[in-house]
Amino acid sequence: MYVERGNPPGEATSQERREAQQSDHRILGHVVRCDGARAVLAAFAGDDGTDDPAERWTVGRMISINLGTSRTVGLVYGVGKPGHDWKTGELNPIEVEVELVGEVRDGALPSARPVFDRGITRYPHVGAHAHRIRSRDLEAVYDLAGRRGIAIGHLSQDEEIAANIAIEDTLSRHFAVVGTTGVGKSTAVSLLMRKAIAACPDLRILILDPHNEFAASLPEHSVRIDSSTLDLPFWMFRLEEFAEVLFRGRETIPEEMDLLRDIIPLAKAIYRNGGSHVRRGTDTITADTPVPYRIADLLKQIDDRIGLLEGKTDRPALRSLRVRIEQIAADPRYRFMFNSRLIEDTIHQTIGNIFRVPHGGRPVTCFEMAGLPSEVVNAVCSVLARLAFDLALLSEGRLKLLVMCEEAHRYMPANSRQGFAPTREALARIAKEGRKYGCFLGIVTQRPGELDPTILSQCSTVFAMRLANEQDKAIIRSAISDSSASSLSFLSSMGQREAIAFGEGVATTMRLKFEKLDKRLLPGQQRSSADPTAIAPGQDVDLAAIVNRLRTGSAQQATAPETSLMFAGSADATSQPGDPDYRRSSSLLRRPVTDEAEQRYGLKPTTFGMRPHNG
Repeated sequence: MYVERGNPPGEATSQERREAQQSDHRILGHVVRCDGARAVLAAFAGDDGTDDPAERWTVGRMISINLGTSRTVGLVYGVGKPGHDWKTGELNPIEVEVELVGEVRDGALPSARPVFDRGITRYPHVGAHAHRIRSRDLEAVYDLAGRRGIAIGHLSQDEEIAANIAIEDTLSRHFAVVGTTGVGKSTAVSLLMRKAIAACPDLRILILDPHNEFAASLPEHSVRIDSSTLDLPFWMFRLEEFAEVLFRGRETIPEEMDLLRDIIPLAKAIYRNGGSHVRRGTDTITADTPVPYRIADLLKQIDDRIGLLEGKTDRPALRSLRVRIEQIAADPRYRFMFNSRLIEDTIHQTIGNIFRVPHGGRPVTCFEMAGLPSEVVNAVCSVLARLAFDLALLSEGRLKLLVMCEEAHRYMPANSRQGFAPTREALARIAKEGRKYGCFLGIVTQRPGELDPTILSQCSTVFAMRLANEQDKAIIRSAISDSSASSLSFLSSMGQREAIAFGEGVATTMRLKFEKLDKRLLPGQQRSSADPTAIAPGQDVDLAAIVNRLRTGSAQQATAPETSLMFAGSADATSQPGDPDYRRSSSLLRRPVTDEAEQRYGLKPTTFGMRPHNG
């Protein structure tokens, strides 16, 4: 590809060469056309095989155009030959299409490092010499200009140059990882989480994990919460979230919603006042106030209204509502909400367990949702996202929280009629306002075209891995700057662990390859030895154990002792909130809070606005 023709003059500025003895007269090509964003180069190519294949014209290569005091940087996105004919044994003229990325200027002092600018102040002229970009210029292109950076891999163009991202800007301005199935999204997320924890030790991370795979990739940093260890009391749900569970994801009935909005505050006031009735209007409690109440008090309010003569028109709705509440409270799959001991647990313990306050050396919570009923997942995610924002807001920025949403298109679909509105609103609130208060959002999805564009537009840094769907590529293309649009032409053909990073977290659009993780730390590679469905080679599947778990509603395996939560315990299926004996001492009702637990979680066995009951 390097061709010596006649005796052309030397270059105005010396270029860094592969070898010191290489002639300065050797050039790649010349500019023959240029507009405000792109240029076309004329060059020659042969088929004698004497050139180094690494130096041939290829798509994706970075080049520089020499303008004397500065060098315009370009990215090759197309190579072709006019006429589409090829002459064997001869030099063939070719055209190279280049997208202009920016320009590099040398410093005032000879020892100063070159400086890259995304803007172009001086465009290439026709006939300007084009060269393979030198290493110092390539480093300048991706330099973070003083921002604290972390290395997450290396450049695809040059394995010797590290791919750095500005970690504070990446986290605080939200980020997204997109790519089709099997390209390494989860591995990339695990790597980013490890780098973020090392760079920001005070960061807490909540991973919404629908496939139960991240706990194995962060074993020394994480705790695992699943359906058997989750304690999320029903009284912490807002009315819309509680209705999503109560109606099992179906459309709510307005009459029953109005009744719930009226009687839940009464049940909360009765519990707070020690069982005595309170007059309407004497308390400021609403259906959304996170104050404990008992299911028994809620059912008693319904029974009282059914017995009223003036309430005949409401009786069908009241009876239907009562049946719903009784069924959901008795369902063993919902013990994480209605377990009797949750009435006595405080909101401090619940929040401390989930959001790792204090973190005790394990700042990551992997919320494994595979064992939860599908109709309750949206409501639980809404509660957690809402609490994350409120905690960051009320801590006045002292608590730094990152909410990672795996398969984010499930919670924030592009179609507003799909999904659960409170979940969408809670995550959108983090995306729009979270950076002001220290609550950050990470989005992981294989279908960016199905994701709410408002949410994706708030992610200032995007790691785009291989995408094949045209709609998904169009979404990413609309988010990238015009000066880097040609980079997305590689989205369909990128390899494993490769990504195109663009946005606030990088200096300029960068094609990179993520570091390779140890096989033991790959997401989903490990399975707990306590899993009763795991089988050894040569053994058959234990169908009886599977059917038993199906009937008991236990979809999760036992949690490993080192990653289980202090307050996790067996659910008592015989006693539910509101039962007469739900306060009696029982080993199943509540585990004792030890001094060690108080020191680990910073908790005191206090109550949350409750008055003690006699008897």
